Amino acid sequence: MAPPSEFGRDALAIDCAAAADAICAGLREIVHGLLRLRGAVVGLSGGIDSSVVVALCARALGPERVLGVLMPETESSADSVELGRLAAESVGVEAVCEEITPALDAFGCYQRRDAAVRTVIPEYGPGWRMKLVLPSLVGSDRYRLFSVVGEAPDGRRVEARLTATAYREVVAATSFKQRVRKTIEYYHADRLGFAVAGTPNRLEYDQGFFVKNGDGAADVKPIAHLYKTQVYRLAEHLELPEAIRSRPPTTDTYSLEQSQEEFYFAVPYDTLDLCLYAHNAGLPAAAVAPAAGLSEEDVERVYRDIEQKRRTTRPLHLGPQLVEPVPEIDAD
Repeated sequence: MAPPSEFGRDALAIDCAAAADAICAGLREIVHGLLRLRGAVVGLSGGIDSSVVVALCARALGPERVLGVLMPETESSADSVELGRLAAESVGVEAVCEEITPALDAFGCYQRRDAAVRTVIPEYGPGWRMKLVLPSLVGSDRYRLFSVVGEAPDGRRVEARLTATAYREVVAATSFKQRVRKTIEYYHADRLGFAVAGTPNRLEYDQGFFVKNGDGAADVKPIAHLYKTQVYRLAEHLELPEAIRSRPPTTDTYSLEQSQEEFYFAVPYDTLDLCLYAHNAGLPAAAVAPAAGLSEEDVERVYRDIEQKRRTTRPLHLGPQLVEPVPEIDAD
């Protein structure tokens, strides 16, 4: 590791060829050896993470043993399906499209969410769109509480602070989207004898940016050890289409377009990558600030936020807990 005085953005540099080879070897060992399955199913969102995962699975297992699944709903970005298909086509993988709006309607996803929004924006109704936002970490120690931004059909926007109850209800309803998608992925995996390959990068995995038993569920997570910056570099090495590599990270969850930064991370992903790496390495904020383009105080704020998210999202990483231990079964 470079001395603190020399710390810079090149700290996240990787040997992409070696990283790809190692991931492919690991995928073969896990899918074929440990799980004893034939291939992999990947949910495709058109984003950089799922595109890199499908490319790695195709390289490791053979494109004929990988299935991409597109799962749009009425509030999905139009780009998601187009870029998801492009990712599959670029690596020779079959892709199927499953429209999940009817399932979400049946669960009351939109109705439950909209009712929660109306508790703070009473006029919210048909034709409106919305998203959740957090204030930035930079330059302030104020409490970081979620607000909802609603946009009326005439383009007028209203922002209101969410109560704790309304926030939980909005998130609980929206989580139907990730859980329905994962159910469909496992349907295809079961019928084909494939594993489900998850798509979280290190930022999302470390900071709990996933839905338990939704996008957090998978049989193997090939890129969970890679920072988002490294995923972008790997995408270039894998020669994924430029339209995918240049797409900014989005949540593609709410009806208004929204970045991951404003919804959850509160700083740009490349800055958070650097701070997370430095924090994991035990580097002081003063050594990181110049490279991150932040003040020392702001780096300290990011460090505190990293630890807070780890504490509050730890339950997402836990499997079912047993009251009494049960001896492990050795399949061999």
